[in-house]
Amino acid sequence: MKAWYMYVVKCADNTLYTGVTTDITRRLKEHNSSKKGAKYTRGRRPVILTYKENFENRSQACKAEAAFKKLTRQQKLSHMKNKTKHSNN
Repeated sequence: MKAWYMYVVKCADNTLYTGVTTDITRRLKEHNSSKKGAKYTRGRRPVILTYKENFENRSQACKAEAAFKKLTRQQKLSHMKNKTKHSNN
């Protein structure tokens, strides 16, 4: 069973983009070089991975993504900082 990840990338214009995937390396390559990357990130390259969190299934990852997107930028930054301190993701 593949792990699912919710990830956050920092775009060249200093904005944040959040998504879910089973393969972070592939997804970052897509965001930075192909037409398969999200439309949002295509004009904001390069993007850099700043956070990832793993989940057992897609449903959990999507729920975490939806909740994360509702946060303010400051809350997102705080969440990433606090989770990174307390996990091995």
